[in-house]
Amino acid sequence: MALRVLLTGGGTGGHINPALAIADIIKMNVPDAQIAFVGTEKGLENRLIPKENYKLYHIEIQGIRRSLSLSNVKTAYLVLTSPSKAKKIIKEYKPDIVIGTGGYVCWPLLKAASSMGVPTMVHESNALPGVAVRQLQNKVDVILTNFKATEELLDTDKRIVNVGNPLRKSYSTVDREEARKKLGIDSSKFVILSFGGSLGAPRINEAAVDVMRNFSAKNEDVIHYHSGGSRGYENAMRLFVGYGLEKEPSLVLKDYIYDMPLYMAAADLVICRAGAMTLTEIAMMKKAAILIPSPNVADNHQYKNAKVLADAGAAMLIEENDLTEDSITAAVEQLYSDKEAREKMEDSVSVFCNRDAGKLIYEEMNLLLSINEKIIKND
Repeated sequence: MALRVLLTGGGTGGHINPALAIADIIKMNVPDAQIAFVGTEKGLENRLIPKENYKLYHIEIQGIRRSLSLSNVKTAYLVLTSPSKAKKIIKEYKPDIVIGTGGYVCWPLLKAASSMGVPTMVHESNALPGVAVRQLQNKVDVILTNFKATEELLDTDKRIVNVGNPLRKSYSTVDREEARKKLGIDSSKFVILSFGGSLGAPRINEAAVDVMRNFSAKNEDVIHYHSGGSRGYENAMRLFVGYGLEKEPSLVLKDYIYDMPLYMAAADLVICRAGAMTLTEIAMMKKAAILIPSPNVADNHQYKNAKVLADAGAAMLIEENDLTEDSITAAVEQLYSDKEAREKMEDSVSVFCNRDAGKLIYEEMNLLLSINEKIIKND
């Protein structure tokens, strides 16, 4: 009977892409495996999962807002009702294992699976465990981490394994020249790739347009691609058009870059936030980067991620409070002009990626399944 896996992780690309990477790993080792996903009706998973031809179930769940809000009343209601919906999905799909990669939707599904005796695993990509992972730490069978230090922040007797971050195969199979050939970019061009995450970030969008206007448009050998994000694209486009940048063929503004591995492989310089998955992608592809960590995250964990890389000479760090039109343009000009500095960054950042993450995750999945099978036989 074919292996049946239920994956969950939604809201943003930082949760969805690791889940897709795990699906890739499973399919590579078990081609006939049956895989389905669980997400919310409003998350980015509704754009990404169907493109991969996986079935997508929905659960309604949302996070608690820090400020007083009527939305928190609804959240409390969903916390009570969503596990029942999750149980119905599990009974219908009959998974052999349920694996989560973070985000609020993980909580009801993994909680329900655990209560039903289905083997469960959750992967935490950030150094600081998210709310869902902290709530699940004593319920799931195995916790997988990207940062070794994460284990110290968990209070559980459950198995914790440091595996790194799973990346889709495309991040390791395409090189700079091949990517440029596919995108029609001359090898002599200096390519800048900038983005603020799947939803977009207003300050990153503003900074990217500033760079396009003050630097990229003024250098004939520069091509600049920017993803404004699903929520930020319209405002970014208004700025872009307002400066007349749409007339420049070397400047490209998109709402979302679906084939990000291809564009990142082609890039000489990346400007982005400092989410754990993004940093792993940069490390895998050995890219020089300017990191602008989001200040709107729990315990400022993106700054902590970026600081580790910056201290190692693996990236340039600009805090959002210090982000100005002049500071971002000067940083880009510096790295554009200093090829040796970029190459040192590329070498330094490569150590921040565990290239065996996929293999380790697959091994842990098999170990958990074999242990569960023995328990069932003994019962």
